[in-house]
Amino acid sequence: MHIIDSCSPGSIFSLQKLKGKTMNTRTLARKYQAFNLRALDRLLDSLSKENISAGTSKLIKTIGIPLTAIGVFLMLWSVLAAQVQTSLGVLPGPAKVWEQLLVLTDEHRAEREKAVAFYQRQETRNAAKLAKNPDAPIKIRPYTGQATFFDQIWTSLLTVATGFIIASLIAIPIGILTGMSETLYAAFNPIIQLFKPVSPLAWLPIVTLVVSAVYVSKDPMFAKSFLNSAITVTLCCLWPTIINTAVGVSSVDKDLINVSRVLRLPWLTRTVKIILPSSMPMMFTGLRLSLGIGWMVLIAAEMLAQNPGLGKFVWDEFQNGSSNSLARIMVAVLVIGFIGFLLDRGMLMLQRRFSWDKRAILR
Repeated sequence: MHIIDSCSPGSIFSLQKLKGKTMNTRTLARKYQAFNLRALDRLLDSLSKENISAGTSKLIKTIGIPLTAIGVFLMLWSVLAAQVQTSLGVLPGPAKVWEQLLVLTDEHRAEREKAVAFYQRQETRNAAKLAKNPDAPIKIRPYTGQATFFDQIWTSLLTVATGFIIASLIAIPIGILTGMSETLYAAFNPIIQLFKPVSPLAWLPIVTLVVSAVYVSKDPMFAKSFLNSAITVTLCCLWPTIINTAVGVSSVDKDLINVSRVLRLPWLTRTVKIILPSSMPMMFTGLRLSLGIGWMVLIAAEMLAQNPGLGKFVWDEFQNGSSNSLARIMVAVLVIGFIGFLLDRGMLMLQRRFSWDKRAILR
């Protein structure tokens, strides 16, 4: 009280003003919390100079550098292709390849329109037949037009997916068992090392003969050409998955295995809860390798055995020998590479989804 009495009127006014500012600050703080302006703070922080520079650097590494590399590749391709003269003409550059891609797209659309018109004619004919006789037998014949480039893509994708899935269902359990048991590893290892280097072109004749002898049916569910290609892919996809899974399982930390024994976990629980999560990175490495090998094997098998797919498309264009054949083959080559890239990225996404270590760097 003595201090306030001795203050001048100006000082009292200043104290009241300071008190008012304090009350206003508290009011603003309450409003700040009420309106939840923390999101605004995070937005402003993200727009700061350091974060903008870091975001720009990441954007350049993610998009800028790959686009620059692709641009340089296309430029070199365009320049060098014009210097190469083949028996079918000048090696096509990017512009010619793009032109043939559009042509292949138009051919696919035209073939689909023919298929629609074919089924519409059947429906009209069947409707007229039923109008005359409601008990008349009705048949819908499948369209048997020429397979287009995009039809061949779908056939190859279906074939490689079938072979890869079958191989994975066989290879993963074998890899887990051989990784957990030294006895089983000693039994399987010579067989794996014996068949691992065998070329798919060596498997294909054997598979073709076996399928022709065993798969005999008047109304087959699958075409023999499809089975030949799928089984060949399966045989070549087995080994990377088995080896990498076995290595991953055998490399599990021994302390984790000892803890599971102390807790007396059942074999299945120990496998599912400890061994599989720990060996997941190596297992997916094997799966990625197997899928890439399977995709390469399939194209070679289709080309050699003339089974439907992208490999047969490439071979047919080579035998055609027209002025546009080289460009169409280049379209197929680029599509094969792009699909292989997408398959690998898809496996990488699955690995990130199922891996327990979300901070691991995956490439």
